[in-house]
Amino acid sequence: MSKLKSVFHCTECGHESVKWIGCCPGCSTWNSFTEKKIAVATTKQSFTQYINPEKTGTPILLRDILSSEKPRMLSGIDEWDRVVGGGIIPGSFIVITGDPGVGKSTLLLQVAEGLAQNHVIQYFSSEESLTQVKQRAIRLNVTSENIFFSDEAGLEAIVEHIKRQKPDVVILDSIQNCFLLSQPQAFPGTVAQLREAAFFLMRVAKEQEISIIITGHITKDGQMAGPKLLEHMVDAVFYLQGEDRWQTRILRSQKNRFGTINEIGFFEMEEKGLVPVSNINQQLLDQTSESPGSALVCTIEGTRPLLLELQALTVESKFGMPQRVVTGVDSKTVVLIAAILEKYLHIPFSRQDIFFKVSGGVKMKDAGSDMGIALALLSSYFQKPLPLHSLALGELTLTGQLKSSTHMKTRMKEAEKFGIKQLLVADTVASNSDVKKYGFKNVYQLLSLFPEQESEQAQPSKRVQP
Repeated sequence: MSKLKSVFHCTECGHESVKWIGCCPGCSTWNSFTEKKIAVATTKQSFTQYINPEKTGTPILLRDILSSEKPRMLSGIDEWDRVVGGGIIPGSFIVITGDPGVGKSTLLLQVAEGLAQNHVIQYFSSEESLTQVKQRAIRLNVTSENIFFSDEAGLEAIVEHIKRQKPDVVILDSIQNCFLLSQPQAFPGTVAQLREAAFFLMRVAKEQEISIIITGHITKDGQMAGPKLLEHMVDAVFYLQGEDRWQTRILRSQKNRFGTINEIGFFEMEEKGLVPVSNINQQLLDQTSESPGSALVCTIEGTRPLLLELQALTVESKFGMPQRVVTGVDSKTVVLIAAILEKYLHIPFSRQDIFFKVSGGVKMKDAGSDMGIALALLSSYFQKPLPLHSLALGELTLTGQLKSSTHMKTRMKEAEKFGIKQLLVADTVASNSDVKKYGFKNVYQLLSLFPEQESEQAQPSKRVQP
């Protein structure tokens, strides 16, 4: 049973204290404290009844632990299955978060429909009524008889439903709107409520071997709302991202104990829900311009190679402090590469306004795109386009040297697959494909791509032919 706890609060300002105080420290009012009894549930009451006694006991040796590899649960949605690591592991605890209205509920309802072909699903909606859920399900053509819906928000009641039916997967939308009936002082959305609810659900997932997927809110800074402890508790954290001017949604793996982190999946928001985009590279290539200031690179996100167009614009600054407007990549990376080019090629980027972006709305963190950034800046400054159907791959050191990127075979294979004719890489890279390769040792040799400007720089360069 719950035990009662005495709390004294001021009737004037609401200040609380564990004991009676004559003068309120909040509003300086005398004799304003009154006693109030609140119910506090003990940890034993909250969790003991949901722990499997067969899985508790004294520590044992590794060889004595019984283990059996269970098959992953596939939804049939290729982009989702790739991001989660090839399917959902039974007993895993997953959180998916993102901006309001980005499509979290839509995606999870589609995932539930796919999983329900071979598994039993329970879908708890604490934010929307069952009527609203049904309207969305009709729009998404969700017709499976293995999905059971409820608008229950009390966690104890939810767990009772789980124990009674024993589904394979439980979807809870969202954890911020749930509450513990035994702990009325933990209001929904507070740090205390999120911490208790997460621990509550984690123990249920592990002890009952039921996969639980929850949705979470984010802050105005784009981080998952709640204590950092919540991210440590769960097995996987996925962010669903999108931009107002793009219909493309990007599902990114931030943490995954059963798969690759930084894995991404692409979806297109349409009238009938989120449609997986498997040929995203072809769509990105169709948007390339091959004009001055444009460079094509191949970045690795998780295990997936992506062909992205980098766009740079450099103009002479009209103000005392040049502007640096960068989207899609760390602004410090662009500023650093511009400084390297100015140091060794004597190009006055410090007096230029630099505008830089990554097309497609993708955020890029791969160091293998340094050469592409440098070539985009040089192309914009000289107003000369790069060779047609060329791809830049390589890292740039502070000494102006160029070196090979990681996963070069994967990048080059993807380039050949989509018809890239020329590779602009470090001269140490070996190529066995039919794609023509141009090797460069340092930034001086990059000027050979702009022959009319080569003689004007401090040191002449010579292209290293394949």
